[in-house]
Amino acid sequence: MKTPTLKLLAAAGALAAAGLAAADFPLMNMVADKVIQKYQSSTCEQLWAQKQEPKSEQEQRLVGLLKSDPQLRVAFMNKVAGPIANKMFDCGMIP
Repeated sequence: MKTPTLKLLAAAGALAAAGLAAADFPLMNMVADKVIQKYQSSTCEQLWAQKQEPKSEQEQRLVGLLKSDPQLRVAFMNKVAGPIANKMFDCGMIP
Protein backbone atom coordinates (compact mmCIF):
# COMPACT_ATOMS: atom_id res chain seq x y z
CA MET A 1 0.00 0.00 0.00
CA LYS A 2 2.90 2.36 0.53
CA THR A 3 4.01 2.21 -3.10
CA PRO A 4 0.86 3.87 -4.56
CA THR A 5 1.07 6.56 -1.88
CA LEU A 6 4.72 7.27 -2.71
CA LYS A 7 3.90 7.42 -6.42
CA LEU A 8 1.04 9.81 -5.73
CA LEU A 9 3.27 12.05 -3.61
CA ALA A 10 5.97 12.03 -6.28
CA ALA A 11 3.45 12.94 -8.98
CA ALA A 12 2.02 15.73 -6.82
CA GLY A 13 5.51 17.06 -6.20
CA ALA A 14 6.32 17.03 -9.90
CA LEU A 15 3.09 18.86 -10.72
CA ALA A 16 3.75 21.43 -8.02
CA ALA A 17 7.27 22.01 -9.34
CA ALA A 18 5.95 22.39 -12.88
CA GLY A 19 3.37 24.86 -11.64
CA LEU A 20 6.03 26.89 -9.85
CA ALA A 21 8.20 26.94 -12.97
CA ALA A 22 5.29 28.18 -15.07
CA ALA A 23 4.50 30.87 -12.50
CA ASP A 24 8.10 32.10 -12.69
CA PHE A 25 7.73 33.01 -16.38
CA PRO A 26 4.44 34.88 -16.98
CA LEU A 27 5.68 36.46 -20.23
CA MET A 28 6.92 33.08 -21.47
CA ASN A 29 3.50 31.62 -20.69
CA MET A 30 1.85 34.30 -22.82
CA VAL A 31 4.20 33.61 -25.73
CA ALA A 32 3.82 29.84 -25.36
CA ASP A 33 0.04 30.19 -25.36
CA LYS A 34 0.25 32.20 -28.60
CA VAL A 35 2.48 29.58 -30.20
CA ILE A 36 0.11 26.80 -29.16
CA GLN A 37 -2.88 28.76 -30.46
CA LYS A 38 -1.10 29.36 -33.77
CA TYR A 39 -0.51 25.64 -34.26
CA GLN A 40 -3.99 24.63 -33.15
CA SER A 41 -5.76 27.18 -35.36
CA SER A 42 -3.59 26.72 -38.47
CA THR A 43 -4.36 24.26 -41.21
CA CYS A 44 -1.71 21.75 -42.22
CA GLU A 45 -1.24 23.64 -45.48
CA GLN A 46 -0.60 26.88 -43.58
CA LEU A 47 1.95 25.18 -41.34
CA TRP A 48 3.76 23.67 -44.34
CA ALA A 49 3.88 27.11 -46.01
CA GLN A 50 5.09 28.83 -42.83
CA LYS A 51 7.83 26.24 -42.42
CA GLN A 52 9.32 27.41 -45.74
CA GLU A 53 9.32 31.11 -44.74
CA PRO A 54 12.31 32.72 -42.99
CA LYS A 55 11.90 33.35 -39.26
CA SER A 56 10.66 36.81 -38.29
CA GLU A 57 12.82 39.09 -36.18
CA GLN A 58 10.53 38.39 -33.22
CA GLU A 59 10.95 34.62 -33.65
CA GLN A 60 14.72 35.02 -33.93
CA ARG A 61 14.81 37.02 -30.68
CA LEU A 62 12.71 34.37 -28.93
CA VAL A 63 15.02 31.58 -30.14
CA GLY A 64 18.05 33.59 -28.96
CA LEU A 65 16.47 34.12 -25.56
CA LEU A 66 15.62 30.43 -25.23
CA LYS A 67 19.18 29.48 -26.19
CA SER A 68 20.63 31.82 -23.58
CA ASP A 69 18.35 30.77 -20.69
CA PRO A 70 18.18 26.99 -20.16
CA GLN A 71 15.59 27.24 -17.38
CA LEU A 72 13.31 29.36 -19.55
CA ARG A 73 13.84 26.99 -22.50
CA VAL A 74 12.84 23.96 -20.41
CA ALA A 75 9.68 25.69 -19.16
CA PHE A 76 8.77 26.81 -22.70
CA MET A 77 9.39 23.40 -24.27
CA ASN A 78 7.48 21.61 -21.52
CA LYS A 79 4.48 23.79 -22.27
CA VAL A 80 4.46 23.75 -26.09
CA ALA A 81 5.94 20.36 -26.98
CA GLY A 82 2.80 18.24 -26.66
CA PRO A 83 0.36 20.44 -28.60
CA ILE A 84 2.89 21.22 -31.34
CA ALA A 85 4.03 17.61 -31.73
CA ASN A 86 0.43 16.39 -31.96
CA LYS A 87 -0.43 18.92 -34.69
CA MET A 88 2.77 18.15 -36.60
CA PHE A 89 1.97 14.44 -36.40
CA ASP A 90 -1.58 15.04 -37.65
CA CYS A 91 -0.14 17.05 -40.57
CA GLY A 92 2.44 14.42 -41.49
CA MET A 93 5.32 16.71 -40.56
CA ILE A 94 6.83 14.13 -38.23
CA PRO A 95 6.65 10.34 -38.52
